[in-house]
Amino acid sequence: MRKLSQPLRKEVKTRANWERFGLLIIRKVCTGLEQGALFALRYAFSMNSEPSGKAALVLANGLVFEGIGFGAQSCAIGEAVFATGMTGCIETLTDPSYYGQIIAQTFPLVGNYGIIPSDYESSKIHAKAYIVRDPCDQPSNFRCQKTLDQFLKENGVPGLCGIDTRALTKVLREAGVMNAMLVSGDSPEAQEAFAALKDDKKKAALLEKIKAYKIQNAVQSVSLDADKIEKSADQVFAESAQYRAVPVRSDGTKVNSQEEAMKAGRGKKVVLWDFGAKANIRRELLKRGLEVKTVKSGASAAEILALNPDGIMLSNGPGDPAENVGIIEELKKILDKKIPLFGICLGHQILALAKGAKTSKLKYGHRGANQPVKRLSTGRVYISSQNHGYAVEAQSLPACAKETFVNTNDQTNEGVAYTDCPAFSVQFHPEAASGPLDTSFLFDEFVDLINGKR
Repeated sequence: MRKLSQPLRKEVKTRANWERFGLLIIRKVCTGLEQGALFALRYAFSMNSEPSGKAALVLANGLVFEGIGFGAQSCAIGEAVFATGMTGCIETLTDPSYYGQIIAQTFPLVGNYGIIPSDYESSKIHAKAYIVRDPCDQPSNFRCQKTLDQFLKENGVPGLCGIDTRALTKVLREAGVMNAMLVSGDSPEAQEAFAALKDDKKKAALLEKIKAYKIQNAVQSVSLDADKIEKSADQVFAESAQYRAVPVRSDGTKVNSQEEAMKAGRGKKVVLWDFGAKANIRRELLKRGLEVKTVKSGASAAEILALNPDGIMLSNGPGDPAENVGIIEELKKILDKKIPLFGICLGHQILALAKGAKTSKLKYGHRGANQPVKRLSTGRVYISSQNHGYAVEAQSLPACAKETFVNTNDQTNEGVAYTDCPAFSVQFHPEAASGPLDTSFLFDEFVDLINGKR
């Protein structure tokens, strides 16, 4: 072991509890990760946070990332994925599409503006666990109401910090997303898991348990959760105007006048078919003057049609789209009625499946706020927010479907328009909280479709 530098010796002398953190610190110093050791000490003994102690991520392939726990002290098994956004941890954690997953943020510093309830995408966290390199425990923002650590604790979600998140991301990118277990705290389950890592036979049994995990009943588990935090159209627009999140036209101009923004949609009713909808989808519809009626994922075609909608929005949501057999069958009945439809993310995939196309799982998915998509009709590239692990197979689209957007990174399908019915959909998120706002004009195109202008 090499000698400790003066800064590290100072930290050890003034803060370190060697019985609790000595092993982690020694390992980091031995491997040359002195910066990580300094962070571990400083975070662990922060004035505003109480560390959970030893924690680790155990991947299904046997790799183990040891770090420090924060948030809830518990164990969680889920699908490990990575997200590349530099901001938006609030929206990421409350996005129902992350149901059943363990999220690793690639950007190193997370939580520096704290947790802001008015930015939630649903009423609670849906991820199984959260991994960051360096969580900020002293956020600075006039809207902040709590820290990331407090938010995770309130929701019973364990966190892991102090690991090399870039190394973890490389593993998931090269091997593909895989199941994992986050172990934190000193509960009997955690102690058993830590002990298993030291015994080959017990570790093998633990890995089998991890591999057996499967996300089930995803859509049914999260439907209507965003409905719990809904607000009126006037309140939504007022808050949007305050923070310059008003509707953005296709030419990039913002519509600051509420009357102007809502003029085209007034008097029109849209049914939001909620498969795990992000709250901002509803907000974007309201900001354009549309009346929005939300229905659960299990709603029948008859129930939806009884509301006499002028348009139907198919929302985002978690899980494998092909598993939603009942929803697909009900959607087929609605398509015959020629009601204008707009699908986003899971809604995009379900619409494609209802029209006879196929979907397949991506190696590591698209998750983050920096995904480039190209509109084929113009050649223009937009930066989009995305969160999905499945994609529509473009070659399987029927003759009545026209591909409209592609991902410029891997050329996967990002949008479809249909010629035999008034319907279109996109794989990315045009509502995109916390941004970017590049493609929010698609909501205006939906309004135009409702008004018969497309």
